[in-house]
Amino acid sequence: MRRRAAAPRILASVVAAAAAASAAGGSLAEDRDLSLRDAIVLALRNSDDIDIQREAVAAAEAAVMGARGAYDPLLELQGGWRRATEPVNSPFSGAPAGQPAPTIEIADAAASVRQLLPTGGEVSLRAAASRETTDSEFALLSPSYATRVGVELRQPLLRNRGLDEARVTIRIAASDRSREGAGLRQVLQDAVADVERAYWDLAAARRAVTVQEEAVRLAEEQLAETSVRIENGVSPETEIAQPRAELERRRGELIAARETVSRAQNRLKLRILDDRDEELWTEGLVPSEEMTAELQAVDVAESLRRALAERPELAAAEAAIERRRAEASFAREGIRPALDAVVSYDRLGFAGSRNTGGDEVPGLPVVVPEGLEGGLGRSYETLGEGEFDDARASLVFGFPIGNRAARAAALGARSAQRQAEADLARLRKAVRAEVLDAAAAIDTAGQRIQAARAAREAAEVQLSSERDRYAAGLSTNFLVLTRQNDLSRARLDEIAALTDYRTARAEMARSTGSLLAERGVDIEMEAGQDERMDDDAPAEGSTRPGGRER
Repeated sequence: MRRRAAAPRILASVVAAAAAASAAGGSLAEDRDLSLRDAIVLALRNSDDIDIQREAVAAAEAAVMGARGAYDPLLELQGGWRRATEPVNSPFSGAPAGQPAPTIEIADAAASVRQLLPTGGEVSLRAAASRETTDSEFALLSPSYATRVGVELRQPLLRNRGLDEARVTIRIAASDRSREGAGLRQVLQDAVADVERAYWDLAAARRAVTVQEEAVRLAEEQLAETSVRIENGVSPETEIAQPRAELERRRGELIAARETVSRAQNRLKLRILDDRDEELWTEGLVPSEEMTAELQAVDVAESLRRALAERPELAAAEAAIERRRAEASFAREGIRPALDAVVSYDRLGFAGSRNTGGDEVPGLPVVVPEGLEGGLGRSYETLGEGEFDDARASLVFGFPIGNRAARAAALGARSAQRQAEADLARLRKAVRAEVLDAAAAIDTAGQRIQAARAAREAAEVQLSSERDRYAAGLSTNFLVLTRQNDLSRARLDEIAALTDYRTARAEMARSTGSLLAERGVDIEMEAGQDERMDDDAPAEGSTRPGGRER
Protein backbone atom coordinates (compact mmCIF):
# COMPACT_ATOMS: atom_id res chain seq x y z
CA MET A 1 0.00 0.00 0.00
CA ARG A 2 1.39 3.38 -0.95
CA ARG A 3 2.01 5.88 1.79
CA ARG A 4 0.60 9.28 1.17
CA ALA A 5 3.08 12.13 1.61
CA ALA A 6 1.63 14.54 4.11
CA ALA A 7 3.16 17.28 6.17
CA PRO A 8 3.34 16.30 9.81
CA ARG A 9 1.03 18.14 12.13
CA ILE A 10 0.77 18.56 15.87
CA LEU A 11 -2.58 17.55 17.29
CA ALA A 12 -2.41 19.24 20.67
CA SER A 13 -5.51 19.97 22.66
CA VAL A 14 -5.92 23.68 23.10
CA VAL A 15 -6.25 24.36 26.79
CA ALA A 16 -8.47 27.01 28.26
CA ALA A 17 -5.65 29.50 28.63
CA ALA A 18 -4.66 29.24 24.98
CA ALA A 19 -8.26 29.40 23.83
CA ALA A 20 -8.89 32.48 25.92
CA ALA A 21 -5.80 34.09 24.45
CA SER A 22 -7.01 33.50 20.91
CA ALA A 23 -10.53 34.73 21.62
CA ALA A 24 -9.58 37.73 23.72
CA GLY A 25 -10.88 41.04 22.53
CA GLY A 26 -9.47 44.42 23.43
CA SER A 27 -9.28 43.84 27.19
CA LEU A 28 -5.99 42.62 28.64
CA ALA A 29 -5.64 40.86 31.96
CA GLU A 30 -2.74 41.95 34.10
CA ASP A 31 -1.59 38.38 34.75
CA ARG A 32 -2.50 35.00 33.33
CA ASP A 33 -2.18 31.72 35.17
CA LEU A 34 -0.22 29.19 33.13
CA SER A 35 0.22 25.51 33.86
CA LEU A 36 3.20 23.58 32.58
CA ARG A 37 0.92 21.60 30.31
CA ASP A 38 -0.45 24.81 28.80
CA ALA A 39 3.09 26.01 28.17
CA ILE A 40 4.05 22.75 26.43
CA VAL A 41 0.92 22.84 24.25
CA LEU A 42 1.63 26.41 23.17
CA ALA A 43 5.28 25.57 22.44
CA LEU A 44 4.29 22.62 20.25
CA ARG A 45 1.85 24.82 18.36
CA ASN A 46 4.10 27.83 17.85
CA SER A 47 7.69 26.59 17.62
CA ASP A 48 9.37 27.66 14.40
CA ASP A 49 11.98 24.92 14.79
CA ILE A 50 9.24 22.29 14.89
CA ASP A 51 7.61 23.76 11.76
CA ILE A 52 10.94 23.65 9.93
CA GLN A 53 11.61 20.06 10.94
CA ARG A 54 8.06 19.01 10.02
CA GLU A 55 8.67 20.28 6.50
CA ALA A 56 11.96 18.38 6.40
CA VAL A 57 10.07 15.19 7.28
CA ALA A 58 7.45 15.92 4.60
CA ALA A 59 10.22 16.47 2.03
CA ALA A 60 11.85 13.17 3.03
CA GLU A 61 8.50 11.41 2.68
CA ALA A 62 8.09 12.90 -0.79
CA ALA A 63 11.61 11.68 -1.66
CA VAL A 64 10.62 8.12 -0.70
CA MET A 65 7.53 8.33 -2.88
CA GLY A 66 9.65 9.68 -5.72
CA ALA A 67 12.22 6.90 -5.36
CA ARG A 68 9.48 4.27 -5.52
CA GLY A 69 8.35 5.91 -8.74
CA ALA A 70 11.18 4.04 -10.47
CA TYR A 71 8.81 1.04 -10.48
CA ASP A 72 6.01 2.92 -12.21
CA PRO A 73 5.38 1.39 -15.66
CA LEU A 74 6.53 3.55 -18.57
CA LEU A 75 4.23 3.80 -21.58
CA GLU A 76 5.76 5.01 -24.84
CA LEU A 77 3.80 5.79 -27.99
CA GLN A 78 5.44 6.53 -31.32
CA GLY A 79 4.12 7.35 -34.77
CA GLY A 80 5.77 8.51 -37.94
CA TRP A 81 5.73 8.86 -41.70
CA ARG A 82 8.54 8.49 -44.19
CA ARG A 83 8.90 8.87 -47.94
CA ALA A 84 12.23 7.98 -49.52
CA THR A 85 13.74 7.58 -52.97
CA GLU A 86 17.22 6.20 -52.40
CA PRO A 87 19.63 5.54 -55.26
CA VAL A 88 20.41 1.89 -55.98
CA ASN A 89 23.73 1.03 -57.59
CA SER A 90 22.46 -2.04 -59.42
CA PRO A 91 20.91 -2.88 -62.76
CA PHE A 92 18.20 -4.61 -60.75
CA SER A 93 16.96 -1.58 -58.79
CA GLY A 94 13.33 -2.42 -59.42
CA ALA A 95 12.61 1.20 -60.30
CA PRO A 96 9.87 1.95 -62.80
CA ALA A 97 11.00 2.63 -66.34
CA GLY A 98 12.77 5.95 -66.63
CA GLN A 99 13.21 6.32 -62.83
CA PRO A 100 16.62 6.12 -61.11
CA ALA A 101 15.28 4.37 -57.98
CA PRO A 102 12.05 3.10 -56.49
CA THR A 103 10.09 5.28 -54.06
CA ILE A 104 8.96 3.95 -50.71
CA GLU A 105 6.35 5.55 -48.45
CA ILE A 106 5.90 4.23 -44.92
CA ALA A 107 3.50 5.18 -42.11
CA ASP A 108 4.08 3.40 -38.83
CA ALA A 109 2.97 3.43 -35.17
CA ALA A 110 4.40 1.68 -32.12
CA ALA A 111 3.60 1.33 -28.44
CA SER A 112 5.59 -0.17 -25.58
CA VAL A 113 5.26 -0.59 -21.82
CA ARG A 114 8.41 -1.01 -19.75
CA GLN A 115 8.43 -2.16 -16.13
CA LEU A 116 11.41 -2.28 -13.79
CA LEU A 117 11.48 -5.45 -11.69
CA PRO A 118 12.48 -5.78 -7.99
CA THR A 119 15.26 -8.15 -9.11
CA GLY A 120 16.99 -5.38 -11.04
CA GLY A 121 15.71 -6.64 -14.38
CA GLU A 122 13.33 -5.03 -16.83
CA VAL A 123 10.44 -6.44 -18.81
CA SER A 124 8.94 -4.70 -21.81
CA LEU A 125 5.84 -5.34 -23.89
CA ARG A 126 5.82 -3.89 -27.38
CA ALA A 127 3.54 -3.65 -30.39
CA ALA A 128 4.00 -2.03 -33.80
CA ALA A 129 2.16 -1.66 -37.10
CA SER A 130 3.15 -0.10 -40.41
CA ARG A 131 1.82 0.51 -43.88
CA GLU A 132 4.22 0.59 -46.81
CA THR A 133 3.66 1.48 -50.45
CA THR A 134 6.31 1.28 -53.15
CA ASP A 135 6.61 1.49 -56.93
CA SER A 136 9.45 -1.04 -56.98
CA GLU A 137 8.90 -3.67 -59.65
CA PHE A 138 10.42 -6.27 -57.32
CA ALA A 139 7.95 -5.72 -54.46
CA LEU A 140 5.35 -8.43 -54.10
CA LEU A 141 2.77 -6.37 -52.18
CA SER A 142 1.92 -2.70 -52.29
CA PRO A 143 0.47 -1.51 -50.08
CA SER A 144 1.75 -3.99 -47.48
CA TYR A 145 0.89 -4.11 -43.78
CA ALA A 146 3.35 -5.36 -41.16
CA THR A 147 2.42 -5.92 -37.52
CA ARG A 148 4.44 -7.06 -34.53
CA VAL A 149 3.81 -7.90 -30.83
CA GLY A 150 6.40 -9.17 -28.41
CA VAL A 151 7.90 -9.29 -24.97
CA GLU A 152 11.51 -8.93 -23.79
CA LEU A 153 13.08 -9.66 -20.40
CA ARG A 154 16.53 -8.41 -19.43
CA GLN A 155 17.88 -9.69 -16.10
CA PRO A 156 21.29 -8.88 -14.57
CA LEU A 157 23.11 -12.01 -13.40
CA LEU A 158 26.16 -10.38 -11.76
CA ARG A 159 26.33 -6.59 -11.43
CA ASN A 160 23.12 -4.98 -10.13
CA ARG A 161 21.46 -8.33 -9.41
CA GLY A 162 21.56 -7.83 -5.64
CA LEU A 163 21.20 -4.04 -5.66
CA ASP A 164 20.58 -1.68 -8.52
CA GLU A 165 20.18 2.09 -8.76
CA ALA A 166 16.43 2.05 -8.13
CA ARG A 167 16.67 -0.10 -5.01
CA VAL A 168 19.59 1.84 -3.54
CA THR A 169 17.73 5.11 -4.14
CA ILE A 170 14.72 3.76 -2.23
CA ARG A 171 16.92 2.57 0.64
CA ILE A 172 18.69 5.93 0.83
CA ALA A 173 15.39 7.83 0.75
CA ALA A 174 13.95 5.57 3.47
CA SER A 175 16.99 6.09 5.69
CA ASP A 176 16.76 9.85 5.15
CA ARG A 177 13.11 9.72 6.14
CA SER A 178 14.01 7.80 9.30
CA ARG A 179 16.72 10.34 10.09
CA GLU A 180 14.35 13.28 9.63
CA GLY A 181 11.71 11.53 11.74
CA ALA A 182 14.27 11.09 14.51
CA GLY A 183 15.22 14.72 14.03
CA LEU A 184 11.59 15.72 14.54
CA ARG A 185 11.45 13.75 17.78
CA GLN A 186 14.64 15.43 18.92
CA VAL A 187 13.33 18.91 18.09
CA LEU A 188 10.09 18.17 19.94
CA GLN A 189 11.97 16.82 22.93
CA ASP A 190 14.33 19.80 23.01
CA ALA A 191 11.38 22.17 22.75
CA VAL A 192 9.61 20.53 25.69
CA ALA A 193 12.82 20.50 27.75
CA ASP A 194 13.49 24.18 26.98
CA VAL A 195 9.94 25.10 27.97
CA GLU A 196 10.22 23.21 31.25
CA ARG A 197 13.49 24.93 32.13
CA ALA A 198 12.04 28.33 31.29
CA TYR A 199 8.83 27.56 33.18
CA TRP A 200 10.58 26.56 36.38
CA ASP A 201 13.02 29.46 36.07
CA LEU A 202 10.03 31.81 35.98
CA ALA A 203 8.40 30.03 38.91
CA ALA A 204 11.63 30.33 40.89
CA ALA A 205 12.04 33.99 39.98
CA ARG A 206 8.50 34.80 41.14
CA ARG A 207 9.07 32.95 44.41
CA ALA A 208 12.32 34.84 44.84
CA VAL A 209 10.33 38.08 44.52
CA THR A 210 8.07 36.84 47.32
CA VAL A 211 11.14 36.17 49.47
CA GLN A 212 12.52 39.64 48.74
CA GLU A 213 9.13 41.22 49.50
CA GLU A 214 9.10 39.40 52.83
CA ALA A 215 12.64 40.60 53.50
CA VAL A 216 11.57 44.18 52.81
CA ARG A 217 8.58 43.75 55.10
CA LEU A 218 10.81 42.44 57.90
CA ALA A 219 13.20 45.36 57.40
CA GLU A 220 10.29 47.81 57.59
CA GLU A 221 9.13 46.18 60.81
CA GLN A 222 12.63 46.37 62.26
CA LEU A 223 12.90 50.02 61.22
CA ALA A 224 9.53 50.81 62.82
CA GLU A 225 10.48 48.99 66.01
CA THR A 226 13.80 50.82 66.15
CA SER A 227 12.01 54.14 65.66
CA VAL A 228 9.74 53.36 68.60
CA ARG A 229 12.75 52.51 70.76
CA ILE A 230 14.41 55.78 69.80
CA GLU A 231 11.22 57.74 70.58
CA ASN A 232 11.06 56.03 73.99
CA GLY A 233 14.67 56.90 74.61
CA VAL A 234 15.74 53.28 74.80
CA SER A 235 18.11 53.55 71.82
CA PRO A 236 20.21 56.44 70.45
CA GLU A 237 19.16 58.19 67.23
CA THR A 238 22.17 56.77 65.38
CA GLU A 239 20.63 53.30 65.76
CA ILE A 240 18.13 54.14 62.99
CA ALA A 241 20.85 54.22 60.31
CA GLN A 242 21.44 50.49 60.11
CA PRO A 243 17.82 49.28 59.60
CA ARG A 244 17.19 52.15 57.18
CA ALA A 245 20.24 51.28 55.10
CA GLU A 246 19.31 47.62 55.18
CA LEU A 247 15.76 48.45 54.06
CA GLU A 248 17.00 50.39 51.04
CA ARG A 249 19.42 47.63 50.14
CA ARG A 250 16.63 45.06 50.22
CA ARG A 251 14.40 47.32 48.14
CA GLY A 252 17.15 47.37 45.54
CA GLU A 253 17.34 43.57 45.61
CA LEU A 254 13.54 43.45 45.23
CA ILE A 255 13.73 45.68 42.16
CA ALA A 256 16.43 43.45 40.68
CA ALA A 257 14.36 40.34 41.48
CA ARG A 258 11.37 41.82 39.65
CA GLU A 259 13.55 42.49 36.62
CA THR A 260 14.68 38.86 36.78
CA VAL A 261 11.01 37.84 36.69
CA SER A 262 10.45 40.00 33.63
CA ARG A 263 13.43 38.50 31.83
CA ALA A 264 12.43 34.93 32.79
CA GLN A 265 8.91 35.66 31.61
CA ASN A 266 10.17 36.92 28.26
CA ARG A 267 12.33 33.82 27.81
CA LEU A 268 9.28 31.65 28.38
CA LYS A 269 7.17 33.74 26.01
CA LEU A 270 9.85 33.39 23.34
CA ARG A 271 9.41 29.62 23.49
CA ILE A 272 5.62 29.35 23.66
CA LEU A 273 4.09 32.32 21.84
CA ASP A 274 3.52 33.04 18.19
CA ASP A 275 4.37 36.37 16.65
CA ARG A 276 0.65 37.05 16.23
CA ASP A 277 -0.25 36.51 19.91
CA GLU A 278 -0.16 40.23 20.64
CA GLU A 279 -2.30 40.05 23.78
CA LEU A 280 -0.23 37.34 25.38
CA TRP A 281 3.03 39.18 24.65
CA THR A 282 1.84 42.07 26.80
CA GLU A 283 0.38 40.00 29.63
CA GLY A 284 2.13 38.64 32.70
CA LEU A 285 2.49 34.88 33.08
CA VAL A 286 2.04 33.25 36.47
CA PRO A 287 3.13 29.58 36.73
CA SER A 288 0.31 27.72 38.43
CA GLU A 289 2.27 24.55 39.22
CA GLU A 290 3.34 24.07 42.82
CA MET A 291 7.12 24.06 43.17
CA THR A 292 7.26 20.88 45.19
CA ALA A 293 9.30 17.78 44.64
CA GLU A 294 8.71 14.14 45.44
CA LEU A 295 12.19 12.71 45.73
CA GLN A 296 12.62 9.51 43.76
CA ALA A 297 15.58 7.18 43.41
CA VAL A 298 17.05 6.76 39.92
CA ASP A 299 17.59 3.31 38.42
CA VAL A 300 20.79 4.13 36.56
CA ALA A 301 21.06 0.79 34.75
CA GLU A 302 17.47 0.99 33.47
CA SER A 303 17.96 4.64 32.51
CA LEU A 304 21.05 3.74 30.46
CA ARG A 305 19.22 0.89 28.73
CA ARG A 306 16.26 3.10 27.88
CA ALA A 307 18.46 5.93 26.63
CA LEU A 308 20.37 3.64 24.26
CA ALA A 309 17.06 2.31 22.94
CA GLU A 310 15.07 5.55 22.61
CA ARG A 311 17.33 8.55 22.13
CA PRO A 312 16.42 10.13 18.77
CA GLU A 313 20.02 11.15 18.14
CA LEU A 314 21.01 7.48 18.12
CA ALA A 315 18.14 6.64 15.78
CA ALA A 316 19.31 9.38 13.43
CA ALA A 317 22.87 8.05 13.56
CA GLU A 318 21.67 4.52 12.82
CA ALA A 319 19.69 5.86 9.85
CA ALA A 320 22.88 7.54 8.60
CA ILE A 321 24.71 4.20 8.89
CA GLU A 322 21.95 2.50 6.90
CA ARG A 323 22.36 5.11 4.17
CA ARG A 324 26.13 4.62 4.08
CA ARG A 325 25.69 0.85 4.09
CA ALA A 326 23.38 1.03 1.07
CA GLU A 327 25.81 3.28 -0.75
CA ALA A 328 28.70 0.93 0.03
CA SER A 329 26.73 -2.10 -1.18
CA PHE A 330 25.84 -0.36 -4.43
CA ALA A 331 29.44 0.76 -4.91
CA ARG A 332 30.63 -2.85 -4.52
CA GLU A 333 28.20 -3.85 -7.25
CA GLY A 334 30.15 -1.60 -9.61
CA ILE A 335 33.28 -3.72 -9.16
CA ARG A 336 31.60 -6.84 -10.50
CA PRO A 337 31.45 -7.49 -14.24
CA ALA A 338 28.14 -7.01 -15.99
CA LEU A 339 26.44 -10.14 -17.25
CA ASP A 340 22.85 -9.78 -18.43
CA ALA A 341 20.52 -12.42 -19.74
CA VAL A 342 18.19 -11.23 -22.50
CA VAL A 343 15.18 -13.28 -23.60
CA SER A 344 12.60 -12.06 -26.11
CA TYR A 345 9.81 -13.40 -28.23
CA ASP A 346 7.90 -11.61 -31.01
CA ARG A 347 5.12 -12.58 -33.33
CA LEU A 348 4.99 -10.98 -36.74
CA GLY A 349 2.06 -10.32 -39.00
CA PHE A 350 2.05 -9.45 -42.69
CA ALA A 351 -0.54 -8.82 -45.37
CA GLY A 352 -1.19 -6.60 -48.34
CA SER A 353 -2.37 -6.23 -51.93
CA ARG A 354 -0.52 -7.40 -55.02
CA ASN A 355 1.82 -4.82 -56.44
CA THR A 356 0.20 -3.97 -59.78
CA GLY A 357 3.35 -2.20 -60.93
CA GLY A 358 5.58 -5.23 -60.47
CA ASP A 359 7.02 -7.22 -63.37
CA GLU A 360 7.04 -10.95 -63.64
CA VAL A 361 10.33 -12.69 -63.94
CA PRO A 362 10.25 -14.84 -67.09
CA GLY A 363 9.25 -18.31 -66.11
CA LEU A 364 8.35 -17.27 -62.58
CA PRO A 365 4.85 -15.82 -62.42
CA VAL A 366 4.12 -13.49 -59.51
CA VAL A 367 1.83 -15.28 -57.05
CA VAL A 368 0.75 -13.83 -53.70
CA PRO A 369 0.98 -16.62 -51.06
CA GLU A 370 -2.36 -17.77 -49.79
CA GLY A 371 -3.49 -15.93 -46.69
CA LEU A 372 -1.42 -12.78 -47.24
CA GLU A 373 -3.94 -10.99 -49.40
CA GLY A 374 -5.71 -8.29 -47.35
CA GLY A 375 -5.31 -5.11 -45.34
CA LEU A 376 -4.23 -4.14 -41.83
CA GLY A 377 -6.87 -6.33 -40.23
CA ARG A 378 -5.62 -9.36 -42.10
CA SER A 379 -2.08 -8.55 -40.93
CA TYR A 380 -3.30 -8.68 -37.31
CA GLU A 381 -5.04 -11.99 -38.02
CA THR A 382 -1.76 -13.52 -39.11
CA LEU A 383 -0.31 -12.67 -35.71
CA GLY A 384 -2.64 -15.20 -34.11
CA GLU A 385 -1.89 -17.82 -36.75
CA GLY A 386 1.74 -17.88 -35.65
CA GLU A 387 3.24 -18.27 -39.12
CA PHE A 388 5.95 -15.73 -38.40
CA ASP A 389 7.79 -15.38 -35.08
CA ASP A 390 11.16 -14.36 -33.68
CA ALA A 391 12.60 -15.94 -30.50
CA ARG A 392 15.93 -14.82 -29.05
CA ALA A 393 18.09 -15.63 -26.03
CA SER A 394 21.47 -14.09 -25.40
CA LEU A 395 24.07 -13.17 -22.79
CA VAL A 396 25.63 -9.73 -22.71
CA PHE A 397 28.96 -9.41 -20.89
CA GLY A 398 30.77 -6.21 -20.06
CA PHE A 399 33.79 -5.42 -17.90
CA PRO A 400 35.83 -2.20 -17.78
CA ILE A 401 39.50 -3.15 -17.92
CA GLY A 402 41.16 -2.01 -14.70
CA ASN A 403 37.87 -0.69 -13.29
CA ARG A 404 39.73 1.77 -11.07
CA ALA A 405 36.85 4.24 -10.83
CA ALA A 406 34.50 1.59 -9.42
CA ARG A 407 37.13 0.29 -7.00
CA ALA A 408 37.86 3.80 -5.74
CA ALA A 409 34.15 4.49 -5.30
CA ALA A 410 33.76 1.27 -3.28
CA LEU A 411 36.69 2.19 -1.03
CA GLY A 412 35.30 5.69 -0.47
CA ALA A 413 31.82 4.38 0.33
CA ARG A 414 33.22 1.84 2.77
CA SER A 415 35.24 4.57 4.50
CA ALA A 416 32.12 6.73 4.81
CA GLN A 417 30.27 3.78 6.37
CA ARG A 418 33.02 3.29 8.94
CA GLN A 419 32.92 6.99 9.79
CA ALA A 420 29.16 6.77 10.38
CA GLU A 421 29.66 3.72 12.61
CA ALA A 422 32.35 5.55 14.59
CA ASP A 423 30.02 8.54 14.96
CA LEU A 424 27.32 6.25 16.39
CA ALA A 425 29.83 4.83 18.90
CA ARG A 426 30.78 8.37 19.91
CA LEU A 427 27.12 9.32 20.37
CA ARG A 428 26.44 6.23 22.46
CA LYS A 429 29.25 7.17 24.83
CA ALA A 430 28.00 10.75 25.00
CA VAL A 431 24.48 9.52 25.80
CA ARG A 432 25.81 7.32 28.60
CA ALA A 433 27.67 10.30 30.06
CA GLU A 434 24.56 12.51 29.85
CA VAL A 435 22.45 9.94 31.69
CA LEU A 436 25.05 9.56 34.42
CA ASP A 437 25.34 13.35 34.73
CA ALA A 438 21.56 13.67 34.97
CA ALA A 439 21.41 10.94 37.63
CA ALA A 440 24.12 12.71 39.64
CA ALA A 441 22.28 16.03 39.27
CA ILE A 442 19.05 14.48 40.57
CA ASP A 443 20.81 12.93 43.54
CA THR A 444 22.64 16.16 44.35
CA ALA A 445 19.54 18.31 43.97
CA GLY A 446 17.56 15.96 46.19
CA GLN A 447 20.15 16.18 48.93
CA ARG A 448 20.30 19.96 48.51
CA ILE A 449 16.53 20.17 48.98
CA GLN A 450 16.74 18.33 52.27
CA ALA A 451 19.70 20.42 53.43
CA ALA A 452 18.11 23.71 52.30
CA ARG A 453 14.81 22.83 53.96
CA ALA A 454 16.58 22.08 57.24
CA ALA A 455 18.61 25.27 56.95
CA ARG A 456 15.50 27.33 56.27
CA GLU A 457 13.69 25.83 59.27
CA ALA A 458 16.72 26.52 61.46
CA ALA A 459 16.95 30.08 60.16
CA GLU A 460 13.30 30.65 61.02
CA VAL A 461 13.92 29.48 64.59
CA GLN A 462 17.05 31.61 64.88
CA LEU A 463 15.26 34.71 63.62
CA SER A 464 12.36 34.18 66.02
CA SER A 465 14.77 33.72 68.90
CA GLU A 466 16.82 36.76 67.91
CA ARG A 467 13.72 38.94 67.70
CA ASP A 468 12.68 37.82 71.15
CA ARG A 469 16.14 38.71 72.44
CA TYR A 470 15.92 42.10 70.73
CA ALA A 471 12.53 42.78 72.29
CA ALA A 472 14.08 41.99 75.68
CA GLY A 473 16.98 44.31 74.97
CA LEU A 474 19.49 41.46 74.74
CA SER A 475 20.27 41.79 71.01
CA THR A 476 21.02 44.44 68.40
CA ASN A 477 19.75 45.58 65.02
CA PHE A 478 22.81 44.06 63.42
CA LEU A 479 22.09 40.59 64.76
CA VAL A 480 18.35 40.76 63.94
CA LEU A 481 19.02 41.97 60.40
CA THR A 482 21.69 39.33 59.99
CA ARG A 483 19.24 36.60 61.00
CA GLN A 484 16.71 38.04 58.55
CA ASN A 485 19.31 37.90 55.77
CA ASP A 486 20.19 34.35 56.77
CA LEU A 487 16.53 33.39 56.46
CA SER A 488 16.19 35.06 53.05
CA ARG A 489 19.28 33.23 51.78
CA ALA A 490 17.99 29.93 53.16
CA ARG A 491 14.64 30.44 51.43
CA LEU A 492 16.35 31.33 48.15
CA ASP A 493 18.63 28.29 48.49
CA GLU A 494 15.57 26.07 48.96
CA ILE A 495 13.92 27.60 45.89
CA ALA A 496 17.12 27.05 43.87
CA ALA A 497 17.35 23.43 45.04
CA LEU A 498 13.71 22.75 44.11
CA THR A 499 14.21 24.39 40.71
CA ASP A 500 17.37 22.41 40.08
CA TYR A 501 15.61 19.18 41.04
CA ARG A 502 12.72 19.88 38.67
CA THR A 503 15.18 20.73 35.91
CA ALA A 504 17.27 17.65 36.67
CA ARG A 505 14.20 15.40 36.42
CA ALA A 506 13.34 16.93 33.05
CA GLU A 507 16.95 16.52 31.91
CA MET A 508 16.91 12.87 32.96
CA ALA A 509 13.73 12.32 30.93
CA ARG A 510 15.34 14.08 27.97
CA SER A 511 18.59 12.15 28.26
CA THR A 512 16.73 8.82 28.34
CA GLY A 513 14.48 9.79 25.42
CA SER A 514 11.31 9.42 27.52
CA LEU A 515 10.42 13.09 27.93
CA LEU A 516 7.75 13.16 25.21
CA ALA A 517 6.04 10.02 26.51
CA GLU A 518 6.11 11.26 30.10
CA ARG A 519 4.59 14.60 29.07
CA GLY A 520 1.88 12.99 26.94
CA VAL A 521 3.25 14.01 23.53
CA ASP A 522 2.43 11.19 21.12
CA ILE A 523 4.11 10.94 17.71
CA GLU A 524 2.32 8.90 15.05
CA MET A 525 4.42 7.92 12.05
CA GLU A 526 1.60 7.28 9.59
CA ALA A 527 0.99 9.00 6.27
CA GLY A 528 3.59 11.56 7.07
CA GLN A 529 4.24 12.45 10.67
CA ASP A 530 1.63 13.28 13.28
CA GLU A 531 2.38 14.45 16.76
CA ARG A 532 -0.31 15.01 19.29
CA MET A 533 -0.48 15.75 22.96
CA ASP A 534 -2.58 13.20 24.78
CA ASP A 535 -5.53 14.94 26.39
CA ASP A 536 -5.62 12.41 29.21
CA ALA A 537 -1.93 12.63 30.12
CA PRO A 538 -1.31 14.47 33.38
CA ALA A 539 0.84 17.55 33.37
CA GLU A 540 4.04 17.78 35.33
CA GLY A 541 3.22 18.12 38.99
CA SER A 542 -0.35 16.90 38.63
CA THR A 543 -1.68 13.64 40.02
CA ARG A 544 -3.62 11.10 38.04
CA PRO A 545 -6.53 9.54 39.92
CA GLY A 546 -5.22 6.45 41.64
CA GLY A 547 -1.71 7.17 40.37
CA ARG A 548 1.35 9.02 41.49
CA GLU A 549 2.93 12.36 40.76
CA ARG A 550 4.83 12.44 37.51
